[in-house]
Amino acid sequence: MKVKAIILTLVTLASLGVTVALWFAMNSAQVEYEEVEAIVNSSETITHRGRNGSGTYYTYEVTVNYQDKIYELQNCHDSYSYVPERAVKVYLYNGKLYANIEGVKTSSPVATLYFVFLFATFGMVLGFPIYLSKQKEKGKA
Repeated sequence: MKVKAIILTLVTLASLGVTVALWFAMNSAQVEYEEVEAIVNSSETITHRGRNGSGTYYTYEVTVNYQDKIYELQNCHDSYSYVPERAVKVYLYNGKLYANIEGVKTSSPVATLYFVFLFATFGMVLGFPIYLSKQKEKGKA
């Protein structure tokens, strides 16, 4: 049983180390994107209500026309900045248009790997103490 605890500790620490390394890699990655101008087709704020009155959150649906093709603009933080029939500066990356460079960076393969390790590490950091307490209970019984 102690061997399992030691292995889980080492795996958790290794995952944390990889997560930190990937964070630095994601933030320093030079992602190839193209800054382009597109025309806003539509801009809408969608209101979502949580279950049992647990709050309200918003999503923003913005569509733009670039080279006679309609794109859904990714990573929008608001809808009021995108007035229909006006030109906006957007970023073309991997066949998608993004509202900002942060959206481009967080959709790169390195960023995807970072988020996988981040959530896995978060789960291990929360789950490991629960595992230890359950093992201690079994030992006392």
